[in-house]
Amino acid sequence: MSPSRSTNHDPQGPDPQQRRLLRVCRIGRAQGLKGEVNVYAYTDEPERRFAPGSQLQTEDGQVFTVVSSRRFKQRWIVLFKGVEDRNASEALNGLELYVQADPAEELAQEDAWYPEDLIGLEVRMAPGNSLGEPSGRAVGHISDVLDGIAQQQLQIRMTTEEGDDDAEGLIPFVEALVPQVDIENGYVAIDPPGGLLPGLG
Repeated sequence: MSPSRSTNHDPQGPDPQQRRLLRVCRIGRAQGLKGEVNVYAYTDEPERRFAPGSQLQTEDGQVFTVVSSRRFKQRWIVLFKGVEDRNASEALNGLELYVQADPAEELAQEDAWYPEDLIGLEVRMAPGNSLGEPSGRAVGHISDVLDGIAQQQLQIRMTTEEGDDDAEGLIPFVEALVPQVDIENGYVAIDPPGGLLPGLG
């Protein structure tokens, strides 16, 4: 099971059937002169979301169709239909794009979840972790899910051996450091390097 970093937004409106929006990316600076933009992904499926022909939308429903895309270091470079020069691409800087949420059963099959599903989960040490901590040892709870430029971070409220809340720390929400998320059983397993989280290493 690999962490999903898609985030969500509840659209405004009284319609209870309105499907939630998953935030896919934030558009950054223009790239070159032909309308391409730098894109910071909030999804574990960038190849799918940025495939030619894919459609992304703003919160208010404006649709952007992907013409082409390519990965560059920690971001993607994307060309959207109708964005044909640098002036047009610069105007998109800071815009966040979404897709409609998949049905719940599809989310379960894809090991995807929403940030609110993670808040409150117990944080345990992963089997064979690099710190040599006992497998399954509880070290805290997730208190928040924070957005970063290139990735999300889990805010963890650490717990002392006496069981008291002690301090908070942040861990990047990437598979290498958070190898397991088990929503059904209420925990995530982590494998942080020494010194990343208070009281560990």
